[in-house]
Amino acid sequence: MEVKVRFAPSPTGHLHVGGLRTALFNYLYAKKVGGKIVLRIEDTDQSRKVENAVENLISTFEALQISFDEGPVQGGDYGPYFQSERLPIYNEQIKLLLEDGKAYPCFCSAEKLEEARKKQSETKQTIKYNRQCLKLDAAEARKRMEKEPHVIRMKVPGEEEVLFYDVVRERVAIRCEELDDQVLIKSDGFPTYHFANVVDDHLMGITHVLRGEEWLPSTPKHVILYQFFNWKQPKFIHLPLLLNPDKSKLSKRQGDVAVEDYLNKGFLPETLINFVALLGWHPKNEQELFGLAELEKEFSLKRINKSGAVFDIEKLKWMNSQYLKNLPIETIMNYAEPVFKAEGLETTDVGKFQAVVENARKRVDTIHEMIEHSTPFYTEVQFSDEDKNLLRNEPSQKVVTFFSKKLSNKSNWTEAEIKILVNETAEKTGVKGKDLYAPLRLALFGAAHGPDIPLLIDILGVDEAINRLKVQI
Repeated sequence: MEVKVRFAPSPTGHLHVGGLRTALFNYLYAKKVGGKIVLRIEDTDQSRKVENAVENLISTFEALQISFDEGPVQGGDYGPYFQSERLPIYNEQIKLLLEDGKAYPCFCSAEKLEEARKKQSETKQTIKYNRQCLKLDAAEARKRMEKEPHVIRMKVPGEEEVLFYDVVRERVAIRCEELDDQVLIKSDGFPTYHFANVVDDHLMGITHVLRGEEWLPSTPKHVILYQFFNWKQPKFIHLPLLLNPDKSKLSKRQGDVAVEDYLNKGFLPETLINFVALLGWHPKNEQELFGLAELEKEFSLKRINKSGAVFDIEKLKWMNSQYLKNLPIETIMNYAEPVFKAEGLETTDVGKFQAVVENARKRVDTIHEMIEHSTPFYTEVQFSDEDKNLLRNEPSQKVVTFFSKKLSNKSNWTEAEIKILVNETAEKTGVKGKDLYAPLRLALFGAAHGPDIPLLIDILGVDEAINRLKVQI
């Protein structure tokens, strides 16, 4: 049997990191076992649909190099399924449930439902539909369906409990008396998530359902529908919650949660994939850095955790710094180029651009932080009053004057020769340590701390270095 999984988001905004985690785990499992992953847009709630949400979703997955294996062909690639385009399929299936008495129409108004819920709350009963419309004569109900607004509800069976197995949590049992007669078809004719989800998963041949823990309470309703249709259930895998460091549920109210936000802030796609993969899953050893291909081989459902996973932004920054340091320099240059251009920094001198990026990537956590360490190579350096005073003192003037005079003797210098010149400057001027290096770095780079002097001169070029030094004499 071929394994088939799906990622089924609603088009209600940008891709949430929790959504990425769900999509990634589905993707990794499919790749691990040679299966397929389907993208399905669950857009049956038209009131919540956000313009361009699907386009943003797809472009984000493209940036992360996650692709899907099945769906309507669009321009040579597989596009997503849209539930809003599958209404005839749901109508056909709901008729079967109505005919079998496993679903029934409900004509209760919103006001009537609210009044019933209020009474249940006051008497401390389970809040659920009171089944008033289940008492209607079948023939009368059919006539009213032709004229009156209504929804279609599932008739929860009278069994004691619903039992199912979850790969992470094993045996799960829910008492039927706790379950509501879930709405399956809304008054606008669109199916609810619960109904369309089950119908699509069956008809699309989904074998494993990996989704967030928040869907665990809904699973008994889905199991009942599988039983009503006499369909084979998929294997359920509910992923642990994502938590803030204070152990509250990760949410928009407490910071950025959109994947696009992190990409725009200079976190690399490789980092996000690696970081999110470790939220609720652990490898068989202590390894922390994984490429996507490595994760495809390493991933296992057995090592998904039950407990919530903390989204630690400091860990994300550390991991991003590791990728910045260790990915091929050409890769980092590609990521950095649009950021540099947006800041007005020239990248056409490829040799200089590469040297600047090579220097900056060792010192930062994100692509955007590279700008601070790169701008002085492209623009006139700015000095604070404190810096100006330091450059004007006698020891600094001795260092800068001697060093610039010697540097002017020739146009080509090796790294080793610059180091010798620095040592000679210390010997001839009698200035050593930070009193030697600080004025040189300030004059060349605008900061007392930073790259080694040979690297500064190599990136700037000897002529520019001499010009910057002479300005301070």
